[in-house]
Amino acid sequence: MNAVNVDQAELTKFSSLAHRWWDVEGEFAPLHAINPLRLDWIDGIAPLSGRRVLDVGCGGGILADAMARKGADVLGIDLAEKSLMVAQLHALEAETPRIAYRQVAAEALADEMPGQFDVATCMEMLEHVPDPASIVRACAQLVRPGGWVFFSTINRNPKSFLLAIVGAEYLLGLVPRGTHEYARLLRPSELSQYGRDAGLDAQHSRGLEYNPLTGRYRLSGDTSVNYLLAARRPLAGT
Repeated sequence: MNAVNVDQAELTKFSSLAHRWWDVEGEFAPLHAINPLRLDWIDGIAPLSGRRVLDVGCGGGILADAMARKGADVLGIDLAEKSLMVAQLHALEAETPRIAYRQVAAEALADEMPGQFDVATCMEMLEHVPDPASIVRACAQLVRPGGWVFFSTINRNPKSFLLAIVGAEYLLGLVPRGTHEYARLLRPSELSQYGRDAGLDAQHSRGLEYNPLTGRYRLSGDTSVNYLLAARRPLAGT
């Protein structure tokens, strides 16, 4: 296992919450709430049925499971063993088809299986690792020419600090306090540059907004706080 690009404190934090991954009213409730939005967005750009899909930083398998139910052949990877155990158990109990999980670093898998996936997703993870550019490079290597890579993360600016950290963690309690560290948040321009450096072309982006009055999330054109980015590995010779 490649354990270089990992924050042990982050692994410990998520491992301690592993038993809560599939509690739709627990600490991961926001992920359950936004999952249909991000799933439909991904499927609208790169239809998942029949595709070979990799979910990097899959956690308890919320997105991986949903993509498998869309007809994809899914491999979810993570370095948090307890989260993977929860994901595997849920897949067995729910009889989720076409899904597997492995405890392996993205960089190590890129060396092992370059160009083997049609789609790679890396959602809500880049802000939790010491070297996000390394993850972006690995994702780029893992998809075939013409394949898609999807990211979601949090912008870094005063508004995102107020809404995603002060508001979401301390005022509204949407996620546990200490979930995000401001210095690790990524501006869209930075993530796009990591993608370009890795040979990816950023082609689509969407913002993800939360309405505290209705308790609902929606996709929008405002990427100032939470956002999603879709990038494509160019076809050979293009």
